[in-house]
Amino acid sequence: MTKPIRPWPALFALCLGFFMVMLDMTIVNVAVPSMVRELGTGLNAVIWVTSVYLLAYAVPILSAGRLGDRVGPKRVFVAGLAVFTGASLWCGLSGSVEMLIAARALQGFGAALMTPQTTAFITHLFPPDKRGPAMGAWGSVAGLAMITGPVAGGVLVDRFGWEWIFFVNVPVGLIALVLTVFLVPDWQPRNSHRFDVPGILLSGAGIFCVVFGIQNGQHYAWGTVGSGIGIFDIIGAGVLLLGGFVLWQRVNRRAPLLPLRIFTHRNFSAGTLSAVAVGFVMASMPLLLIIHFQSVLGLSPTHAGLLIAPMALTSGTVAPFAGRLSDRMNPRYLLMFGLLALCSGIGALALVVTPAGSPSALIPWLVLCGLGIGFIFSPLSNVTLNAVDRTLVGTASGIFNTARQVGGVLGSAAVGVLLQAQIGASLISRANETALALPVEFRQRFVDGFTGADGATEFGGTTPELPVGLPPGIAEQFRHLTAQVVQNGLTDAVKVSLWLPVCVLVFGLLSAAALRRPDRVPLSPEEPGPGGDRRSRPATSAGRR
Repeated sequence: MTKPIRPWPALFALCLGFFMVMLDMTIVNVAVPSMVRELGTGLNAVIWVTSVYLLAYAVPILSAGRLGDRVGPKRVFVAGLAVFTGASLWCGLSGSVEMLIAARALQGFGAALMTPQTTAFITHLFPPDKRGPAMGAWGSVAGLAMITGPVAGGVLVDRFGWEWIFFVNVPVGLIALVLTVFLVPDWQPRNSHRFDVPGILLSGAGIFCVVFGIQNGQHYAWGTVGSGIGIFDIIGAGVLLLGGFVLWQRVNRRAPLLPLRIFTHRNFSAGTLSAVAVGFVMASMPLLLIIHFQSVLGLSPTHAGLLIAPMALTSGTVAPFAGRLSDRMNPRYLLMFGLLALCSGIGALALVVTPAGSPSALIPWLVLCGLGIGFIFSPLSNVTLNAVDRTLVGTASGIFNTARQVGGVLGSAAVGVLLQAQIGASLISRANETALALPVEFRQRFVDGFTGADGATEFGGTTPELPVGLPPGIAEQFRHLTAQVVQNGLTDAVKVSLWLPVCVLVFGLLSAAALRRPDRVPLSPEEPGPGGDRRSRPATSAGRR
């Protein structure tokens, strides 16, 4: 007798592991200053702690979706959860930055194994007309974790030390492992009996080169990395490899890693483009806010995290409601509302942030951002993954999550480049204005102190040193005016940089506008609901383009 499936307890176990994966994408940001100080290393080495996680996460995630199709998503999820939990313990025990980087790479690989299986399982555990609430719960976890990272990270770093942002994953991971083993069914799709090895190698190498180039271009000043090889050479090689991957998928008729026919589904294609935009914004916006809160407003990591809490709470509260609504009305309108609310909230923040402003004045706009996030994840996942045939759901989940992750890497890199450039320009501009308060003979010396200071202040670092030989009164005035220039310059840079995610959200809105509400058609005999009953399911849009 087949053991009955209990979809909601199973989903809870899956979401608990997924929560840790999403949390670790943002929780490290607030610990960067502590890591630099306590590990006795430089800022670039600690930035690699984040970069290597993104790389190890983005590169294998597409293959992980296909692996779940072949050996079963539960088995891949359990393996990934075990790797992630063990790597988290290794991260916390690391005594050097080199060991921490290696542990983070293993942690990212575990995360890549887990992520596609969560959305694939939702399509198995819930019939199509009941997936809205399930996607709502999944969306609530995704949105809440990505915004809660700075909150949890700030508290843990201030109270216990940076190691505990990793140690906290160990008990949670062990609980998630036990729950997954006992609550999640051992579903065996067995849709793919072969591995597309050339496709895996081409896509992995291509994504690695593109992500490495974008993520580290700023560190190498977009010049030579070594042996005459430049950053743009690496990015170009990645683009060529990805082009070769697409060509190989066209000619491979046996078991392609990325069946191109999946993009004939209009909703899947449009939803995947929107996912890139959402990933871009979710990686770039929190980084800018944390820099403003800590470096300009002078908040501690804990207080900076708590200021973001209303956004996280709003997102987590709204997401299940949005998921239920996505079963009853066109998900396109819910998604567009969410994107518009998030776009408006970020735009308002770009207009109102000031160096001396009250943090509480930002809360209404942070709540608006949270409202938008809550209306994005579940309708987007629902309408995108319901568009494809069930035999392709593992692959679709891998593509969807890869798109969001690559969008996040692009967002982090692009906003870093823009912020760096804006800080340099803003500091010089503000220094020229502020120098007018000094006697004429000291003005140029004051401005010269900010030349090339953009790198020092990128992540709230040290301010320019005072010139030697200043009279005591002038030296005190220099110190006061320097702090004023840094605060105003950082604020100007953050304000300008916040408009980049706003522009990307406009692209996401245009993609969402192309979505169509799937029609309801009967399930085929091969696609019964979890309880064995034949229900209606959304028709794909392949025949209605």
